[in-house]
Amino acid sequence: MRGSTAGLTVSGKGKSPAHYALLSVLDSSLAIFILSPAVVGYWRAVWELMSIYVYPEDPFTSALVSVIFGFSGHIIAGLYQNNFEKWLDPDKRRLTYLIGSRLYTIIFACACVNTWRGIWLLLDTYMESEILLLTSLIASVVALILMRCTRNLLAVPFCIVNDSVQSYFEIPTFYRVPSCEKNRPAYVLDCLFSVFVIGTLVVFVWRGAWVICDIYLYPDDEGSSAIGSVILGYIVTISAFLIQPLMKWVCEKTTGLLRLCIADIYFLFAFIGTVNVWRGIWNVLNLYYLPDDPELSCWSTHTIFLILLILLKCSNSVLVRGVYIDAEEPDGKCVVFPCYYLRLYFQNERIKKHCLQLQSLRRKSDISCGDFTKVKSMQHETTAHLCTCHMTNESVTNHITVNIPLMNPIKECNINDNHDATL
Repeated sequence: MRGSTAGLTVSGKGKSPAHYALLSVLDSSLAIFILSPAVVGYWRAVWELMSIYVYPEDPFTSALVSVIFGFSGHIIAGLYQNNFEKWLDPDKRRLTYLIGSRLYTIIFACACVNTWRGIWLLLDTYMESEILLLTSLIASVVALILMRCTRNLLAVPFCIVNDSVQSYFEIPTFYRVPSCEKNRPAYVLDCLFSVFVIGTLVVFVWRGAWVICDIYLYPDDEGSSAIGSVILGYIVTISAFLIQPLMKWVCEKTTGLLRLCIADIYFLFAFIGTVNVWRGIWNVLNLYYLPDDPELSCWSTHTIFLILLILLKCSNSVLVRGVYIDAEEPDGKCVVFPCYYLRLYFQNERIKKHCLQLQSLRRKSDISCGDFTKVKSMQHETTAHLCTCHMTNESVTNHITVNIPLMNPIKECNINDNHDATL
């Protein structure tokens, strides 16, 4: 669910800034009003179903099972990410990739939910007092700030993770140690640190903020508390999106520690909106959607929202994987939320259009001087407007690469429908 725009060089605004601005608003609206309820509903379903089926009379054992299953899933996904890319290669076995990649997402999503559930329930058991709650919350926030990992607190509605072929299984680690055989021991330690330390700190912060809302936001009225969280969460979330251009401008004018502090403050503000959106939607579903039959409520939301996310090609948005570093992006991009859906789609279409035009010219056996000039002009236009787009959403990276050699205008263009176009 986390995301970053590191390496992003988008030239997708086309000829109409107003059109790009409209797509930006639509992308944000999609993340806020459609993907957020779907992802939260899926998480709630898996969480509550575990409570129903796995040692329902013994919370400690149930939590322990969730911890073991969850951390095992994270470690396997991290250590074998390169193997998954080789085993599920869409260029060799397309159908195997489509089935295997979705099964990967479903199983890994269950592991992600169980990791959080297990840690959360153990904290409920051993940290019941408000003093311990506040201490763990403050200490965890400070630790994440010092390690430049504050952005890892964010989830939908502040990121969209597309189910792209490219880097479908990639999980960035804290130290970015390459996963080659030469660095295998260091890579294993990097994975363990990313999962056990950074991941656990994030759960500490989320639980602390969530329980504080339980304590102070209409504690005697569950309905008002849930609706209050929804309203507060959406107000903060929409405000965060509205002030993003200002924050981007501020970060462009600052550098170093000041820029990092500004970005962290902005992320913490967005986190307040995130946790309240999640808490509000979660509790509203508990209270008002089939409250007399929680098992049916969970299974129906699990199925409906999972199918919706798969059809929208955003099922990876339910995953919590990878570690992203605060302000690792250049200039003001460090405060840009990775919510690219329609913008990514239309940019892909522009790339395909240019590639098809070049393909049609390539089919001509003889190219006149006029045609050659047209090809060169088209190449310059494509290079100027599309260049190289490298979009990173949370843990999934969507690559759109257009590399046009001006001295060799007759070159094959390969296109597929999975956000990848290479010329």
